[in-house]
Amino acid sequence: MAMNEFKNLKLLYVEDENNIRKVAMSYFSRLFDTVYEAKDALDAFDIFKDIKPHIIVTDIKMTKMSGIDLVRKVRELDKRCQIVILTAYTDTNFLLEAVELNLVKYLIKPIRHDKMHSVLKQCAVNIKENRLNLIHISQNCIYDIFNKTLIFDKQIVKLSKTELEFLELLCMNLTRVVTYEEIENIIWYDSYMSEDALRSMVRKLRKKLPEDCIENIAKMGYKLQCH
Repeated sequence: MAMNEFKNLKLLYVEDENNIRKVAMSYFSRLFDTVYEAKDALDAFDIFKDIKPHIIVTDIKMTKMSGIDLVRKVRELDKRCQIVILTAYTDTNFLLEAVELNLVKYLIKPIRHDKMHSVLKQCAVNIKENRLNLIHISQNCIYDIFNKTLIFDKQIVKLSKTELEFLELLCMNLTRVVTYEEIENIIWYDSYMSEDALRSMVRKLRKKLPEDCIENIAKMGYKLQCH
């Protein structure tokens, strides 16, 4: 019987190693009522077109077609399917490609059940709230909320902890101004926020983003302007 958080959701699992697939299917079947398996990416794409799963969990390195190529084909037909890629890759080129394909997560092997469960819960929340994980700040600048990655001109931009928290706060509140009080409570929650510290952080972050995307609203706070 499926757990309540995954009730009525369909999952497709793609893995070409029989033993690994068997063990994983046993785990997924305890969470979901409806789980499909595919032995390669070509088989997976046929199943995807037939059953339209809500979630796809796929290995990246397979015969016939890679997991990345599978995701590209799925994205041509479905922008909202929740996709998780399992990989041994950590190189920058792969991460850039993964972000652009709007993955919920890329998990580095070996993967613990608690980590997988956490990611599947995020998938369920996204489906329920009908939301995507990518914020398009501009045509060439994307923030990936769930993987906490900023891409600008096809480059991963390094952010400090404070810059990351501030940018994410703005991204999660696109329709309104984030007040100074909220910024202090959420980012400087355990210490005093001086005006100089805030201005310095914003100044540095602006240099890493497209021009004029962080707007200061006098005596109120800041707002992210997506172009």
